[in-house]
Amino acid sequence: MENKTRDMEIIRAYKFRIYPDQKRQTAIDNSISLSQRLYNKLLEKTIEVHKSNSSSKISQRTINQFLNEIIKEDKTYLQLYAHVRVDIRNRLLKTYHNFFRRCQQKTSGANIKAGFPRFKSKDRFNSITHIENNGSFSIDKGRLRASKIGTMRIEQHRNITGNVKTMTIKREGKEYYAIFTAEQILNSPKINDTNPVGIDLGLNNFIALSDGQTIQKPKFFKKKEKRIARWQKIIERRNKGSKRRQKAKLHLQEEWKGITNQSNDFMHKLSDKLVHGGFTSFAVEALYIDNMVKNHRLAQSIQNASWNRFIHMLSYKAESAGMKVIKVDARNTSKECSNCGNIMDMPLSIREYNCNRCGMRLDRDINASINILHIATTLGQRGSHAQGENVRPQQEATLEELRTYPANAGEANDL
Repeated sequence: MENKTRDMEIIRAYKFRIYPDQKRQTAIDNSISLSQRLYNKLLEKTIEVHKSNSSSKISQRTINQFLNEIIKEDKTYLQLYAHVRVDIRNRLLKTYHNFFRRCQQKTSGANIKAGFPRFKSKDRFNSITHIENNGSFSIDKGRLRASKIGTMRIEQHRNITGNVKTMTIKREGKEYYAIFTAEQILNSPKINDTNPVGIDLGLNNFIALSDGQTIQKPKFFKKKEKRIARWQKIIERRNKGSKRRQKAKLHLQEEWKGITNQSNDFMHKLSDKLVHGGFTSFAVEALYIDNMVKNHRLAQSIQNASWNRFIHMLSYKAESAGMKVIKVDARNTSKECSNCGNIMDMPLSIREYNCNRCGMRLDRDINASINILHIATTLGQRGSHAQGENVRPQQEATLEELRTYPANAGEANDL
């Protein structure tokens, strides 16, 4: 099945738990707090420029100028490592780029919100990044050294391979992590596409495959819904800015973190099973989550389903194995008969496709997955660029985040 190999440049992220002592923990917290304040000050100045001339775009030069002005006014920001300050500028610049891109899409007729850049609260800014490996961080004998912070114990459970590019220190609730990105050359096999499969993403079934399989996702959120609601009510009752409110927020973050870990563990196991299950390519639907969540009755279910995260996992694992992941426009795939092409109205309450022309009876999600595979196959035969839409070029980097949490999703162990 494997004919030859090809070199692919990828970027992998390695995430390790770190254990700063009280002094280093205070230094990290102060750096994150300073970064959040600096981000908001830069945003405030750029908003003034945008208000005075809404047609002008915010450039890197403009933000650099504001950054120098802010540091001259308040030398406190010099406590941040220089590359951390540059990363804050880059974050804001990226936010504006995305805003102007969405404005252009909206002008072209896209039904989306422009989403002007917003100020970051303390709860939404939880990391600092060293954007270059220039000696500002290193690992030696189980200890991480970071400029402007100091040294701390790191639980490096695996070696980092490749050329390390960046290092991010992230605070997640009461815990701290160091995330390293490393550039690698992956020698992946090239697979003959002899057994493609279509995948439909659903709410009743997490995924349905064109070979007839359906897989449901355990209801991780449902099991902790009452606990989350309880902590949310406690936070609402406590005074803003108080230590008791902050402690309640940490408890809420821990509950959400447990759900995220279980969900990620389930999706990692499922994507591994698919990549090593004998398939040679995957056809999936192109998702437009922002538009889908406008249906408030489905919004919570769609977001809990973690579809984009799963497609991302499947994509980088398939690419590493030399397989393609093909994104297709899935409009009407649930309404069209996969046997005769007849199109019928299919409300969400109807879970079986019963064709009124040819009499075919099939689960609606499996029917959709077969149609998705048909579309991908047709596009491939025509030589459409859509076949490579989701498979990044050889020169471009892909991002894989390796798990560091335990496999604690007991319900998913049989996948």
